[in-house]
Amino acid sequence: MRTTARASVQHEDEQVRVTRWDFEPGESTGRHVHAYDYVVVPVTDGRTDVITADGTTTSSELRAGESYARRAGGEHEVVNGGSSALAFVEIELKLK
Repeated sequence: MRTTARASVQHEDEQVRVTRWDFEPGESTGRHVHAYDYVVVPVTDGRTDVITADGTTTSSELRAGESYARRAGGEHEVVNGGSSALAFVEIELKLK
């Protein structure tokens, strides 16, 4: 059974929400859907496994300081698939 990663909202206003996620190996965000497009910026290098609602898993290697744009929608769960702690910041752009 996976445990849920720690999430901390760093900033939120009418246009943006910035959330930092801290994961130990095997920890998960839990299933969720983003209402807006967002950007993931890793604080540490690590591997994530993204599991969609239909059970499809996609693994990605994240590099600290890079940014990864993501589209809104689609129920998913993010799991730390690596062997060390992982942290990243999500910047959700609340613009349409």
